[in-house]
Amino acid sequence: MFAILKKEINSFFASPIGYLVIALFLLLNGLFLWFFKGDFNIIDNGFADLSTFFLLAPWILIFLIPAVTMRSFADEKKQGTLELLLTKPVSKLQIVLGKYFGAFILILIALLPTLLYVYTVYKLGSPEGNLDLGSTLGSYFGLLFLVAAYTAMGIFGSSLSDNQIVTFIISVFLCFFFYIGFEGIADALSSNFIDSLGMSFHFKSMSRGVLDTRDIIYFLSVSVLFIALTRFNINKK
Repeated sequence: MFAILKKEINSFFASPIGYLVIALFLLLNGLFLWFFKGDFNIIDNGFADLSTFFLLAPWILIFLIPAVTMRSFADEKKQGTLELLLTKPVSKLQIVLGKYFGAFILILIALLPTLLYVYTVYKLGSPEGNLDLGSTLGSYFGLLFLVAAYTAMGIFGSSLSDNQIVTFIISVFLCFFFYIGFEGIADALSSNFIDSLGMSFHFKSMSRGVLDTRDIIYFLSVSVLFIALTRFNINKK
């Protein structure tokens, strides 16, 4: 598994993909949070908090993570190397996990520089340090679990086709539906239960700074479900 993980990370940074993903994520967040006028601009809001970043980041990641994962299995299928990979002395689950954690680590690397936002807002507060660190830490944990679920969906989408554009669209749809789709259905039906099935509900809960085991179990369950579905899908090859 670790050999596949290492191969995935090396392939990301051996091409412009890894650098492009990190640069795009930071550029888009930076422009909306610090330069573009509007509701997301931290300075315009006049409050020392990062709530706008945690509101914006999940939407950017809905498109960014599928762009990272779309080649995971689709590229192997297109080049005819998936069959060769399956003959190696590693289990299918190890193959899936290797590709999953490779993509997950790349997104984590993209998130690390955003800690500068925490430092900046901390220094800009009046008085200095007037930042709800509990809520910020909870939001970062929520974002990590959200990334884990998005990545699992992206890997699953990549296993469905050898066309990277098709897998990208499928993955974006899955991420979008699980993040905000259930909330839309719940609003239409006035159902709190359906709302709790969506990732937005649990992400917002963690963003309050309270780490509820129900939220953690939810994200882990979604991630494990799509990893299992991916393994089952390549098991048919």
